[in-house]
Amino acid sequence: MNKYRKSAVAGMFYPDSCSDIKHYIAHFTKEMPELTLDVLPRSLIVPHAGYVYSGYTANLAFHYAASKRPDIERVVVLGPSHRVYVAGASIALFEAYHTPCGELEIDLTYSHALAKKFAFLDFLPSAHEEHSTEVQMPFIYHYFRHAKVVEIVYGDITHTELSQLIDDVLQDEKTLLVISTDLSHFYTQVQANKLDNLCINAISHLDLHALSHGCEACGITGVKAMIQSALNHNFQAHFLDYRTSFARTGDDSRVVGYTSFALG
Repeated sequence: MNKYRKSAVAGMFYPDSCSDIKHYIAHFTKEMPELTLDVLPRSLIVPHAGYVYSGYTANLAFHYAASKRPDIERVVVLGPSHRVYVAGASIALFEAYHTPCGELEIDLTYSHALAKKFAFLDFLPSAHEEHSTEVQMPFIYHYFRHAKVVEIVYGDITHTELSQLIDDVLQDEKTLLVISTDLSHFYTQVQANKLDNLCINAISHLDLHALSHGCEACGITGVKAMIQSALNHNFQAHFLDYRTSFARTGDDSRVVGYTSFALG
């Protein structure tokens, strides 16, 4: 088995050149508004489309987290599988994670411990050719390059099961949890705004019931799990950004929605 988690979507969802990635992040950061909220983020909800579409929204969350949490020692990334069927969830048992800017050390000892603790966690190598988790890694390298990472790709699993895993991860205050999801897909801009606002309002109010009634998101199971854990830990959800692919393409006939939140 290869000891590295090789990049699977570099050059497609994000640049395969480190200098180009840095250029994107610098551009996104320059365009950021001044954030007035004051929360120590324990978790982020971020999108996972191509950087030209959702990179700004994701960068806003990572930049904010880094400004508030320079002490982060581990980043756990949780995203849905788009390519292969996964029974339960798969945790990456590689030694390191390749990004165009350098390697991130995988917290293999911690990952093995989680796999031993939760019966639904296995290691399916093909599940880790997954963009929902991979697109977060260049941001993590940029903002938390000395932190170790854990990659978990989930499939056929309940939000209650995932919430148990999240509760365990949140016991370590120097761990940042990243929940990856996009919102509605391929509606008109008007329709997408209506559907996505249901999701955004439900997350903002930690309303699990509302998340099950109208919210469309490819990572809905992870979002529900995070909201369940936020309720368990008395966190609040702080909205950061929302936009659709229309902002980039100018085509309002078939858009995809993106949002980001900081929870703590």
